Amino acid sequence: MTKEQIQNFSLEHAEPAWLSDLRQSAFEQIDRLELPVIERVKLHRWNLGDGTIAENEGLANVPDFTALDNNPKLVQVGTQTVLEQLPADLVEQGVVFTDLYSALEVIPEVIKKYFGTALKIDEDKLAAYNAAYFNATAVLYVPDNVVVEQPIEGLYYQDATSSVPFNKRVLIIAGKNSQINYLERFESLGNGELEVSANITVEVLALEGSQVKFSAIDRLGKHVTTYMSRRGRLSKDASIDWALGVMNQGNVVADFDSDLMGNGSHADLKVVALSSGCQIQGIDSRVTNYGQHSVGHILQHGVILERGTLTFNGIGHIIRGAKGADAQQESRVLMLSDKARSDANPILLIDENEVTAGHAASIGQVDPEDMYYLMSRGLDRATAERLVIRGFLGSVITEIPVKEVRDEMVQVIEDQLSKR
Repeated sequence: MTKEQIQNFSLEHAEPAWLSDLRQSAFEQIDRLELPVIERVKLHRWNLGDGTIAENEGLANVPDFTALDNNPKLVQVGTQTVLEQLPADLVEQGVVFTDLYSALEVIPEVIKKYFGTALKIDEDKLAAYNAAYFNATAVLYVPDNVVVEQPIEGLYYQDATSSVPFNKRVLIIAGKNSQINYLERFESLGNGELEVSANITVEVLALEGSQVKFSAIDRLGKHVTTYMSRRGRLSKDASIDWALGVMNQGNVVADFDSDLMGNGSHADLKVVALSSGCQIQGIDSRVTNYGQHSVGHILQHGVILERGTLTFNGIGHIIRGAKGADAQQESRVLMLSDKARSDANPILLIDENEVTAGHAASIGQVDPEDMYYLMSRGLDRATAERLVIRGFLGSVITEIPVKEVRDEMVQVIEDQLSKR
């Protein structure tokens, strides 16, 4: 019955044969594949998908667009697109930012070539599940040599009043020598309390010489159990500057991976995470150096409140032949409760001699002397803790190259802390 549902979904959306076949192939492999391994996080009892493919029939919640500016933008609620905004000059240059089915009418061969190249459908059970069951899509394509000055925004809302699984697929293709600044938001909308799953795959293909600034702020609700996979595949001299704010309220496992395929490619990954309540978050950040003189850096800072759990796994892997490669990582966690739990696991896998690599990891609580100093200056404990948290996370946030993203991330942290 489930296989028929997938077939019917493909037919209803007039999917090309290659995409329909990919769905079927992924479906057939789900039961044979294992769950991804996130060190120190047990996923086997999590609700990570109920094996249904469906669309939102109506929208109980629609965002307020009055405050949105005029930069390129795509807004989707559940499986439905509610706003597309792309200036005429970008359209004339061949930029595409829309849902998958609309994009297939414009650039079918480009999508066929790159869909599923950053994350193979048979990598693990959850990758196959997404490929089989994705029901909401977005495609951003920037042709060769196109420089987009304005930030491009993708706002993807999960309707908290809907029981439809939030299975999202985003494909970003930056052409040769192109430049883009992309901001992505995943957020729950409304006050529903339905327990649902989210399986989100974001593929970023940075072709030769392209420069991608990728920022994301994740704010899915406490009733959403999320698997988030963001994958970058970088060609010669390409770069992706990742800035990711993991601010969800429900349980989350995340894979943030960059494959440095080309010589001289560069991935800089910065992650800020906040865990509270009884929330469990497991984050794998990995950079694999295939190309010579490729550079991969990971910087992760997290804060845990109350009974929250946060695990950072930093993995740097230099493949044999990647001479001159550089792999560096730092993971630090600050706990503000005796009941909080955390792990920071640095992993370096070095298969080449002529390289540089290093790591740092730490877990600790707020220094009592810092708190005493701040409170002796008239601050109450809550305000003092907020200042300490902002200072701790600020060392990562200040490294984010886009001011608007820095400001918004600080505001999101303030909003989270004010709910305590």
